[in-house]
Formats: sequence, C-alpha cells, structure tokens
Amino acid sequence: MEDQLFAVIDVETTGGGINGNRLTEICIVLLRGSVIVDKFTSLIDPEEEIPRYITALTGIDNAMLENAPKFHEVAKKVEELTRDAIFVAHNVNFDYNVLRNEFRELGFDYTRKKLCTVRLSRKLIPGLFSYSLGRLCDSINIPIVNRHRAEGDTDATVILFQRLLSLDDNFKVINSFLHARSRQATLPPHIEAEQINELPASPGIYLFKDRQHKVIYAGKAIDIKKRVVSHFYDRMSKEYQLGQETFHIDHETTGNELIALLLEAECIRKYYPKFNRAQKRPGPVYQLVSYTNQRGILQLAMEKTNKNREAVGIFYSRALVQEKLEYLCREFNLCPKYCSLQSNVEECSHYRIVSCEGICSGKEEVEAYNKKVRKAIASLTEESSTFVIREKGRSFKEEAFVLVKEGQYQGFGFIDAETQISKLEDYEVYLKRQTATYHTNKILSNYLRKQGAPKMIFFDNESETPPDRPVARAERNAAVLPRHGTLSLFN
Repeated sequence: MEDQLFAVIDVETTGGGINGNRLTEICIVLLRGSVIVDKFTSLIDPEEEIPRYITALTGIDNAMLENAPKFHEVAKKVEELTRDAIFVAHNVNFDYNVLRNEFRELGFDYTRKKLCTVRLSRKLIPGLFSYSLGRLCDSINIPIVNRHRAEGDTDATVILFQRLLSLDDNFKVINSFLHARSRQATLPPHIEAEQINELPASPGIYLFKDRQHKVIYAGKAIDIKKRVVSHFYDRMSKEYQLGQETFHIDHETTGNELIALLLEAECIRKYYPKFNRAQKRPGPVYQLVSYTNQRGILQLAMEKTNKNREAVGIFYSRALVQEKLEYLCREFNLCPKYCSLQSNVEECSHYRIVSCEGICSGKEEVEAYNKKVRKAIASLTEESSTFVIREKGRSFKEEAFVLVKEGQYQGFGFIDAETQISKLEDYEVYLKRQTATYHTNKILSNYLRKQGAPKMIFFDNESETPPDRPVARAERNAAVLPRHGTLSLFN
C-alpha cells in the first residue's frame, strides 16, 4: 500500500440526490501511499441554474460559474488523474456516482475501486457520536477551512485518510473493504456489514431506522437479506437517500409471504415511514350496489369510489367485480342488462351469459326476478365466513395461521405443528391481533383469489367449531372463492 495511488475527491453539486445532479466544483488530491503527489481543483459550469439553498450552503452562485469550464472540458484531466488510483471520499457513493453519471453523459464508462472514509472511520475510530465530516474532524482535531467547498472538504478528508492509514496495521481493514466480494463498498455509510450478515435469508419484514431509531422504511421479502442488500445496489435517488438516513436495520421472520405482506401493511399503518408511499393511503375500491329502477326491478351495478358507502360487496379491481356479476348472472339466472354488464340495449344479448329468463323482454314477472336478485345478494353475505388460512411457519416444527372472523381480518399467529386444534378459540389463544384495513383486506382478497380453499379451514359462525370435515366444506367453496376474488372482507 505504500506505493498505491489514492485519489481523495470531493464534489459540490446542484443538489437533488444523484440522478440529475450536476457538478459545480471538484477537487482531487492524489496520494501515493500517504504522501501527496498532485492536486487539481476547478469550478464546473453545470449548464443549469444553481438553487438558492445550494448557494446558501456552499457560497457558489451562478455568477461564479459564468466563465467556469464545462465538465467535458475537464473530463480528460479527471480521468487521467484517477486512472490508476483508488477513489476515496467521505461518503464515497455520493461523490463516485455523481462523477460517474457525468462521464456517462459523455458516453464514457467510469469505473474505479473505491473507499469510504465514513465507513473506515467507523471501523478504525469506533464509538464517536457522529461520523459526518465536520463533527468527525472536530472530534479528532482535524482543521477544516472553507467548509462545504470542494477544496476545503478534500483537504480535511486527506488528513483524515492519512490518519486512518496510520491506524490500519498491515492495511488489513482497507484490503477487506477492497475485496471483490466485500459489501463494504456498497453499503450506506452508517451500516456495518455485521448488521447485514446477521439478517436471515427467509421470509419476513425489515425496518430501516434513522439515528433516533425512528422507522423510515418498512418492507417485506421472501429473502430478507437479499432484499435489504438490493436497496443498496439501486442507484435511484430515493434509494440513495434512504441509505444515507439508515443507521439501524431490524427484522422479523414470518415463515411465509402472506404474513410478511400483512405485517408490512401493519408497520406502514403504525409507523407511517417517510420512504413508504404505496400503502400510505387507501386506494379506490369497486363497490357492488343494488337499487330499484323505475320499473320496480332490483338492479345490480358497480361503482368506483374512495368512500365507504352502503354496498353488497367490495372488490379491489374492476375485473373482479365484473367476474362476480357474471357469476351471479349464471348462478341465479339474472339478466346481464340489469347487472350492468350491458347498456343501451332493449333486451340482453351477452356473448357469454345466456341464462336470462326474460325480465328484459317482459317474459318474466318483476317480483319473481327480484326474488332471485335478493338470493344473489344473500349469497354474498354468506361468504362472510369465519376461517383460518394455514401457512408455513418459521421452522419445520411450526405452523402459521391467519384468522378471518365473519369476513373480518383478526390477525395471525404461530403454533407448534404438533398442537391439536379442535375449535376456533384454540387459535385465538395464539393470535397476534392486528388492525383490518383497506390494504390487509386487499392482500387477503388477492391471496384467496390465487390460492383458493386448499389452505383454509372453515368454521361455523354460530357454533365456532369446525365442521366434521373441514376440507369437504372447503371443497364446496373452492368453486366460488378463486373465481370471485373476494370473501366479503368488506367492513
């Protein structure tokens, strides 16, 4: 390492994460071992306006950059100066990726080995309150002149790196960080590799937390370790910022994807993490409603809404509610015209449904037809069953379950595989109660549509005891559940 070239670099930018972030200033100090051998610094014209908050932070304004070179004018110098060097920076992924994006705009693939002085400092100078450049330098008496300018920050980083080199006997730590299979180069600055190594390669949820242990992101995974690491390889600005603010990672194994999804939804509801977007607000639902028209005919219709209204059924896609209406037409001999499956026709002529008994042509009495519609509506209420979904547990000695009672999601739990269950209250002893929401209902609806009855045990709501042959009842429902896509998870 005494003859190794290191390029210690700091860049100032127009702000805004990594993607679309343009250089305004760069400083490179070239070291051979710990000895400075060259230095280059320059303002850069980003070819766009400098935001006011960037000017307030760095002092660099538009007037200063009027005569500055554009990046393509200094790119050759930067490439040559760093060609045989290891790229070193404080929070290296930021500086490295901004510079690499500038080269990419020129059609050049810029690739260097890299070292992060934040991560090296956490390893070689442990126990400090903060590893930001300013506070770290204050803690170990390194002067910083002209803070938040490329040359001032680079000069401080050089002194820091020289001190780190002196603390690393035989360069053992640095070599481990440079190892091709090491995660150190890709991990965010505040996460130790040990935290990642301890994560399980099994289904569950993970929580990214900030310095104060506040949850800033909740996710689910079939393989927790693999999914967490994938965040740090993603170069999107959002993922980069998430990594910068993450100090701690917690996890909980579930044994299966269904409970992981449900637990993720509960964590998002409970913690409202700043980096979760998809599940923060309920989406629109498709309601199945009934009303009596001017002829006194009881009609069924679908409507898309974000509000809770009186409805005979709620679905999470237009396709599902349409499937339900088609099923009801076939099962109860209803008319497609009066089930919103056809419009602007005198008499129904649906290409798939031919079971109408003539209400639209006057051949069927209104009261007889309405009686069939009421039976169809009643069948939806009957679907508000009490049942348990059985899934894989966290080990081969364990079984997981999800409880739905009278159509309402109650929560999940884990039981020993040898435990005998004879009635509903036996499950409730092991139940971890959860809040039913739009998102949990949608998760269960999608699961039932895809998985159906084979993993379900039904209970009679009146007696709260399973039928003599729970599988037989499940078989009777199997013809209904997958096609309908919902189990009256409506309330």
